[in-house]
Amino acid sequence: MEDKIKIFLDLVRKRNGNEPEFMQAVEEVAETVIPYIVNKDIYRGKNILLRMVEPERVISFRVSWVDDSGEIQVNRGYRVQMNSAIGPYKGGLRFHPTVDMSILKFLAFEQVFKNSLTTLPMGGGKGGSDFDPKGKSDNEIMRFCHGFMSELFRHIGPNTDIPAGDIGVGGREIGFLFGKYKQLRNEFTGVLTGKGVTWGGSLIRPEATGYGTVYFAQNMLNTKKDDLKNKTVVISGSGNVAQFAAEKCIQLGSKVVTMSDSSGYIYDSEGIDTEKLEYIMNLKNVERKRISEYCTKYPTSIFVKGETPWSIKCDIALPCATQNELDVSDAKTLLDNGCICISEGANMPSTKDAVHEFQKAKILFAPGKASNAGGVATSGLEMTQNSLRYNWSREEVDEKLKVIMMDIHNSCIEYGSDKDGYVDYVKGANIAGFVKVADAMLAQGVV
Repeated sequence: MEDKIKIFLDLVRKRNGNEPEFMQAVEEVAETVIPYIVNKDIYRGKNILLRMVEPERVISFRVSWVDDSGEIQVNRGYRVQMNSAIGPYKGGLRFHPTVDMSILKFLAFEQVFKNSLTTLPMGGGKGGSDFDPKGKSDNEIMRFCHGFMSELFRHIGPNTDIPAGDIGVGGREIGFLFGKYKQLRNEFTGVLTGKGVTWGGSLIRPEATGYGTVYFAQNMLNTKKDDLKNKTVVISGSGNVAQFAAEKCIQLGSKVVTMSDSSGYIYDSEGIDTEKLEYIMNLKNVERKRISEYCTKYPTSIFVKGETPWSIKCDIALPCATQNELDVSDAKTLLDNGCICISEGANMPSTKDAVHEFQKAKILFAPGKASNAGGVATSGLEMTQNSLRYNWSREEVDEKLKVIMMDIHNSCIEYGSDKDGYVDYVKGANIAGFVKVADAMLAQGVV
């Protein structure tokens, strides 16, 4: 079996050897899915996984825009349309200086499995630019977004590809992108998700990724007849996902003690309550300042510069910042400090070796493709509401989100349960996500 996996990975590496993040994502899937494929006659000889790691289409384009000083700036724009076997491409746009083809292909590949797990009819894609919104004025961001959409609009549509937000792309950016798309196409359609509620958006969509991550953690704990009440929670990040993961943890009776950004992390031993979280939301969403400002407002807390929060003792860890933020030494520290549950809010935030440490310890560990799927699931619900020209209530959407996260959890148990009773959620998520896409690909022939 190891030889089969190696042969497959060597072939993929030959084509994509300069794309480390993409190879990391493919390797994790191959280790669990290839043993499953080998034992299923229906997939043998069809090279399904090899076809799945090759994008159906990759689009790269120049984005020219004018800054506030009148100087013309140039960035690269991308869209990776990975797989459309079960529905139109669906996945976010990321605006960040680190964006390159490796990052976007890894995200698009993960998105295929994540979208499959939601049970909604959505394929997988991802896009973005190396543009950095930090430090830019609203007008500069508007001009960039309009320039970006001036090319992207040719390749997307409500039945073709429906982008959403990701790092660096929030409500403001979605608004500018949607406005330009609407102007260029002369139509009002649900082509982007994460829109404002007054112009086609869905209630709970901003909260969905963070809420879903916590709901998944709750589902895992319930298998041990446990819950989140009175648990100490360490969260990384302070953006949309981290904020609403913290909000839901507080609502469920947990004590959240950390949040972070790229400058470092804050630790509040007294706990971040609702009032303190509102301050963080204003600090990051409105004032757009660093998390360290929290310690000026609440002097009993501390700020640790340039570090991640994984050394803080906790029961539950929620990595909600970015890929590969939690390495093997962090994993060992969390385990030594008694952490019993990790639910990933970001995409692939744990390195391969860190994941293996969690699996070896047999603690509750949920990979991002399962635990953070609530965001894209609610995007799917937004698409449904756009098609119906109708809006569900906050309670209705939240209830649908809970059901979807429970269904994803149950799928992981179905395909990830070992003989000793341990649930390998990584294996379960990978196989469950693969089966739906693979069966659709078989049914549609060699295309």
